[in-house]
Amino acid sequence: MSDPTAPKVALVTGASRGIGHAIALALAARGFALFLAAEGTAEELAGAATACRASGAPDAVSAIFDLAAEGAAEAMVSAALARFGRLDVLVNNAGIRCRKPFGSFTRAEFRALLAVDLEAAFFASQAVLPAMRRQGGGRIIHIASQMGRVAAEENALYGAAKAALLQLTRNMAFELAKENIQVNSVSPGPIATQYNIESYGRMPGRTELMTSRVPAGRFGRPEEVAEAVAFLATCETGYIQGHDLLIDGGYTIH
Repeated sequence: MSDPTAPKVALVTGASRGIGHAIALALAARGFALFLAAEGTAEELAGAATACRASGAPDAVSAIFDLAAEGAAEAMVSAALARFGRLDVLVNNAGIRCRKPFGSFTRAEFRALLAVDLEAAFFASQAVLPAMRRQGGGRIIHIASQMGRVAAEENALYGAAKAALLQLTRNMAFELAKENIQVNSVSPGPIATQYNIESYGRMPGRTELMTSRVPAGRFGRPEEVAEAVAFLATCETGYIQGHDLLIDGGYTIH
């Protein structure tokens, strides 16, 4: 069993910017020590770790991992455990997108996207299980997407990967609940990340169209997704299992 007085430790992937960065800061503010992983620049990721320490994390370190590479997810978990000796929360946030009309995807694009968006989460989760079992439990949170539930143009590949991640969440929870390991997911809708702002900005009228489909009438903020993740990471109840928490401003209710 784990030491109840020790700081809890979270591993967050894709933590250098956007939603992942916001998740790291939210967990830091709640006293988690953090291992931050991303594929971006070391300077950007180190800056995220510095921001986490300033936000309340007792410790925060970072490392670059290409999660599309075979064995990278397992190596990442091993590095986090070597640094902290425990892992209480794993947040599988890293993801890539490939927007193209169906019929034009290549096998290379298919494999690259699934390697990061699905395979890395699968094998990182498997890799963390021995430690969580030794500790007497833990929490695994997948960052999925509303696109795993609804259809949209040029999203066949991304949507398929996120739908598979939702099913993985349910299956993992079904098997691991008896071991006090909670597995849930969070599905963001239209969020004002740098990627989305720049992507939609290249398509005239796209931002207005997306906003018109959201009952809340606006894009969400990365911090709003982070609050949902922090809730699942810290809530007192152990009875939330296999749940997908939509943070979409009501996009999928109509």
